Amino acid sequence: GAVRGALLARTGRPADELRVDGGKVVSTRDGVLGDIAAVLGADELDETVEWRHRPTESLHPETGQGIAHVQYGFAAHRAVVDVDTELGLVKVVALDCAQDVGRAVNPQAVLGQIHGGSAQGLGLAVLEEIRTEDGVIRNPSFTDYLVPTVLDMPRMSVDVLERPDPHAPYGLRGVGEPPTISSTPAIVAAVRAATGRPLRRVPVRPEHLIRPGGAAASR
Repeated sequence: GAVRGALLARTGRPADELRVDGGKVVSTRDGVLGDIAAVLGADELDETVEWRHRPTESLHPETGQGIAHVQYGFAAHRAVVDVDTELGLVKVVALDCAQDVGRAVNPQAVLGQIHGGSAQGLGLAVLEEIRTEDGVIRNPSFTDYLVPTVLDMPRMSVDVLERPDPHAPYGLRGVGEPPTISSTPAIVAAVRAATGRPLRRVPVRPEHLIRPGGAAASR
């Protein structure tokens, strides 16, 4: 922003009628004024901008309200699962996400973060668990500690919402962490709805689902 402003000031024209497009300085009145290189000539632009986040405070001890964080992320998931209650197996067949990313500067990277975070949440829901005995980890390798692979991930429909954060540079929001939080409870809630089991822990293990005379269920 500061560099752009300094560049446009070189033209001697009002900044509100100028924009930079495809390496050229363009006027809304007169069209292309020239390449950026032509406007700068042999000069260099060096601008420094200082940004400070808004102040935070502790949450009110009675109401629980307050600005305790610099920024909040927002994501929601919808999960569809198939459950075999005879074998205690869960297959996540759909995992859709809507997330407010503030502004998607790199849309492809944003989608990658949402898919990756959702995969981590799926792992916590039905696969990943560190098992210890007398302080010793009993599943220290990826042979025994299972993480989601491409075969475990379902199709994902992602709705990227851009609601710029007025308190952040360029309106950005964090993208990677929110989907790791909302994907796990969405999957477990779907399994709970399909089986009627309370399921108060993760990951959901086969022994939590097996019931006498059980049959496949989905939700």
